[in-house]
Order: sequence, then C-alpha cells, then structure tokens
Amino acid sequence: MSQSVVLAFSGGLDTSFCVPWLREQGFEVHTLFVDTGGVSREEVASIETRAMALGATKHHCVDASMEVWNEVLVPLIRSGGWYQDQYPLLCSDRYVIVKAALALCDELNTLNFAHGCTGMGNDQVRFDLTVKTLGNYNIIAPIRALQKKGLNVREYEKAKLEELGFDVPDKTDRYTINENLMGVTLSGSEIDDWKEPDEEARVLTRPAEKWPQQPLRVKVTFKQGVSVELDGKAMSGPQILSTLNESFGAYGVGRGLYTGDTTVGLKGRIVFEAPGITALHAAHRALEEATSTRQQNSFKSVVATKWTELVYQGFFYDPLKSDLEAYITQSQSCVNGTVTLHTAGGSVQAVALESPHLLMASNAGYAQYADWSVEEAEGFIKLFGQSSALWAEVNGADKVNQ
Repeated sequence: MSQSVVLAFSGGLDTSFCVPWLREQGFEVHTLFVDTGGVSREEVASIETRAMALGATKHHCVDASMEVWNEVLVPLIRSGGWYQDQYPLLCSDRYVIVKAALALCDELNTLNFAHGCTGMGNDQVRFDLTVKTLGNYNIIAPIRALQKKGLNVREYEKAKLEELGFDVPDKTDRYTINENLMGVTLSGSEIDDWKEPDEEARVLTRPAEKWPQQPLRVKVTFKQGVSVELDGKAMSGPQILSTLNESFGAYGVGRGLYTGDTTVGLKGRIVFEAPGITALHAAHRALEEATSTRQQNSFKSVVATKWTELVYQGFFYDPLKSDLEAYITQSQSCVNGTVTLHTAGGSVQAVALESPHLLMASNAGYAQYADWSVEEAEGFIKLFGQSSALWAEVNGADKVNQ
C-alpha cells in the first residue's frame, strides 16, 4: 500500500500548513482542490501554485459543481427545508469534497485521507462521518493533532510556515469566508461577538442604497420539482443558480443572520448570502403548495425537517436520508410549471403560477362561488366542529369551575 495521502486542499492557512506537516510524517502529499463553485479561474490556478510551492507531490483539481447541484441542491429545494427554519445548508458541499477525495484515494491505491478541520467546529463531523460511511480509510487531521498538544494553533501554523519560508496569509483580516455554488457564509469579528454585522460583511448581496431602481421579474420553470429554465431558456442547474445569485443578489435578496444549534453543542452565528436558493425556494414552494394536496403539504414539512437535520449534522450517507429522499422525489411528480418571481429589493415573492396541475375546482373558487348549497356548508360545519361543541356542552365553564 502506498504511503501517499490525499489532502482536501483549499489553499487557506490550515490546509497550507498540512502539506509540510504531512511531508514531515513521511507522506507523499497529493493535494486535491474540489471546485464547488464561487472560485475564479485565477484563484483555482493560484491554489495549484500554492500547493506545489508547499511541497505537494502532485496537485489535483476536480470541478464538482454538477455534483453539488444534483446531490445537495436538488433535494434541498425539493424538500423545502432549511435548518431550524433559518439556514439553507450552505456548507453541504463538504460531502461532495470528501467523496471526490476518497475517489482519488482509490485511484492512487491509498487509504490515507487528510483534512484541515479543527476539533472545534461542525465540518470535522461532516468530514469524518462521511469517510466512515464510505469505506475503511485512515483519517489524518493535522490541526487536531496540534490541538492535542495544547498549542495556540493559528499562531503556531503561521510561525511554522514562516520558518519554512512560506507566507500564507488569511483570506481576510476580519472574516472567515466560505463561498461555493450555493452561496456564502461569513463569521468572525463582530459577528462572533454577537454584535450587529458590519456592511462590509457582504459578498453576493448589495446594500439597499445600491439596489437597481427598476423591479426585477424572472420566470422559473420546474419539471418534477427541479428548475430547468429561466425566462424560457433551458440551463443547467449550476447556470440557473449562478444567474439567480447575480440577479437577485443585486437587489439584496437572500442575506440573513443565522443563530442556531451546532452539531458540537455550541451556539453558532453567521451571516449568510444565498440569493439563488432564496429565489428558487420561493418559486418552488408556491408551485408545490398549489399542485399538492393538503395532506401532502402538511406531511412534507415533517420530512423536510428531518432531512435538513441529517444533512446539517453529518449524516449525509445515512440510509434514513435516502429513505426520505425517496419520498421527496415521489412527492414531486406533479410539481411542474412556471413561476413568476418579483422583487423590488430585499425580498422575493412568487406573483404568478402556470401549471397543468394546479388544484383548482372547475365549479368553485374560494370565498367567491361554490357548487355546494348553504345547507351543505352548515352541515359540514356542524360535523367538523362537533367534538369541540360536545366538550363545551359537557364541560362548560360553569361545570368546570364548580
């Protein structure tokens, strides 16, 4: 078995430190950058240059935008669930990254996989659980190894890299920024201190004073719950999301401040920007609610809540997630049609629907006209509320208080 190791490499401080550290342990380091969107060609080239300068045996790059779309975004939009009804799971590209890294391990005939996660956050759970469910690989986590020694990790990393002649600055002085096809998350500085986020904490969304003056209207066409066209033009999933990120981001749509329960038990606080997901979510929900029965719409939220919990917490390859997705896929058979989205800035609304599956009665319209009689309506109300009426009759206030 080879002494090669595959390192999931982003080019940031932690993964940069991992390259010389792994070499000191006797490994031939194969760095892998999995492009999940949000990175320019120049940055991709810079990451490769950095990896080779740090001593990588070979650098590998994989474009995984379609995998992120198919494996994460399609079920996310179809499910309609956001973690704790707040956060659209923007870090779920981690699962795609690990899967690609393990495929490279198999290609290189090695069981050694390394990542730059610390022992403090959610990503280590996502990385490690994915590895454990996809095969019998060795997980090597250099940053956690430093933490076991009680070191001030970031200062140690910087000092060590400088000692070796490398200068690897943080991506930003104020914030930790994670960007991919799905959107952007920002943490650090005043965000971590529970203060109001500064206007500088923006990447995809514009502030109100920079919104265009003319409102925006976009038509999104869905086939079985999957967006396939924008304004009548067929596009790939990543193209649709990138286009919506740009167009709705210009109107400030999709920026949120999320505080919630992390997998490791701490409270997490981030600014996130997801213009495209926010637009697709609004369009899909409007179409789904108009083409699904009341029972379907009611039960769907139960499935969505559990699905988002599994994905957020690291159980991406747990069989329950696949079971839930089988239901979600089946529920989308009639979610077909075109939705018109409108924004004048800040929020987005679905203002018009076109679908052959709209559940509209031919002889009745809510609160306007009906094909039943007044007597039938009164009888329905009597039976529908009979249990509550009986309770009041048997247990009226005068009897309960005696």
